[in-house]
Amino acid sequence: MSFAKAMQDLKDRLSGSDRMPLVFLGHGSPMNAIEDNDYARSWSALGESLPRPQAILVVSAHWMTNGTTLVDVSRVPRTIHDFYGFPPELHAVRYPAQGSPEIAQEVISLLASHHAEGDDTWGLDHGAWSVLAHLYPDADVPVFQLSIDMSKDLDWHLTIGRDLADLRNKGVLILGSGNVVHNLRTMRWGGKPYDWALEFDQFFADRLETRDFAAIADRAKMGSLFRMAQPTPDHYLPALTIAGIADGRDRLSFMNTSIDIASVSMRSFIFH
Repeated sequence: MSFAKAMQDLKDRLSGSDRMPLVFLGHGSPMNAIEDNDYARSWSALGESLPRPQAILVVSAHWMTNGTTLVDVSRVPRTIHDFYGFPPELHAVRYPAQGSPEIAQEVISLLASHHAEGDDTWGLDHGAWSVLAHLYPDADVPVFQLSIDMSKDLDWHLTIGRDLADLRNKGVLILGSGNVVHNLRTMRWGGKPYDWALEFDQFFADRLETRDFAAIADRAKMGSLFRMAQPTPDHYLPALTIAGIADGRDRLSFMNTSIDIASVSMRSFIFH
């Protein structure tokens, strides 16, 4: 299927929803923010297909906390360039969206059982703005982030998703940004994907399709395959949070199902 046909099919499937979809994007390299490639074009096409949200809540792999769950309550989130070794053009990118302090406070209330707190020091890291720059290039939708608590095990991140579900009915787009497979220690430019990367990526997709979310949050049973796919789980946790929000009414669509640099899955999915 051609790229254009695939994106048109996705647009058709997204039409007519009475609540906001759930989106997880494999964001990959920060350079995708400024390059013209298949990933960037797919994100632009997705942005044109989605219902227009009142606000966007981003769960990014790059806002990691330990023992706390933080919600960005700033009125104008700063653009964070949380990387090095990239060209000046990337460091010059700014994403000047407004925040949404009022909805952020509502999220804090929804996550009271997770001891959520407000924070006005973070902003938007590249896990957020590298994809938002294509989804909503005019930066005209309010955006705020939710941190991932690295002290909690995988299933906890499913449960935090369930507590966010009501936001979908209030016009909030919940966007996860990370990578289902993310092992930079083994990356190789131009190399074919590792067998273990393909295996875990397919395992995740299969369990997502059957709604066996417990299986993708069972670290012990996933064993060494998970440890290869995610030496640290930061890029995986946002996918669990998005999965945790989904319910039986949702349909599932995939996009960008390739493996980049041999060990980074760009698989993205949408519940709608």
